[in-house]
Amino acid sequence: MAIPESTAVGHQNEPHRGGVAQRLNWLRAGVLGANDGIVSVAAIVVGVAGATTADAPILTAGLAALIGGAISMALGEYVSVSGQRDSERALIAKEKRELEESPEEELAELAGIYESRGLSADTAMQVAKELTANDALAAHLSAELNIDQNDVVSPWRAAFASAVAFLAGGIVPLLVILLTPMSVRVPITFVVVIVALAGTGVLGARLGGGKPLRAAIRVVIGGALALAVTFTIGALLGTHGIG
Repeated sequence: MAIPESTAVGHQNEPHRGGVAQRLNWLRAGVLGANDGIVSVAAIVVGVAGATTADAPILTAGLAALIGGAISMALGEYVSVSGQRDSERALIAKEKRELEESPEEELAELAGIYESRGLSADTAMQVAKELTANDALAAHLSAELNIDQNDVVSPWRAAFASAVAFLAGGIVPLLVILLTPMSVRVPITFVVVIVALAGTGVLGARLGGGKPLRAAIRVVIGGALALAVTFTIGALLGTHGIG
């Protein structure tokens, strides 16, 4: 059976590609959430510490940054993943409709996908027929779209994971600056934050297949700059008695 050229290349707007980039999305998102928590909360508490040595304002600002940031991260992740879930559901519905309306074309398309991956035309067609007989929808979703209809992303789970990651990262600088002696609280917080950011940078790079050293340097420079700027602003405001 010849495979029509139009079906061998697949439908337009359907991403016929592997899912390598999605394998570790949850872990990478957790690392990024923790990184955001570290930088955001550290920048705020260090900035306040630059203006005052009193614990109460630092604690108040730190808790506000911690809770507000976690809620913001959760809302952002919920909206983002909800859009992804709706898109996946729409693609599943579209594939169901195509299988009902044009099963022969869909079979040829599936065979074409496997042929493009290195199988001979006869073997590709045989594989397509066997997979279609077993579960046509699952076969097409996997081969064409890298979607598992039983594993559609959950926005609530994503929101919870993002909030927890932010809290886990943000609590570190808050505890450090409150529990260390007043005379060295800012430099110690700087050091702890830099070490923590280097760790998240390396971990994120390893999960994403990037270069750990480059990633660590990038996040450390960014975090150090944020802390330096907020501390300088806080010190200037405290010195001049603004507020």
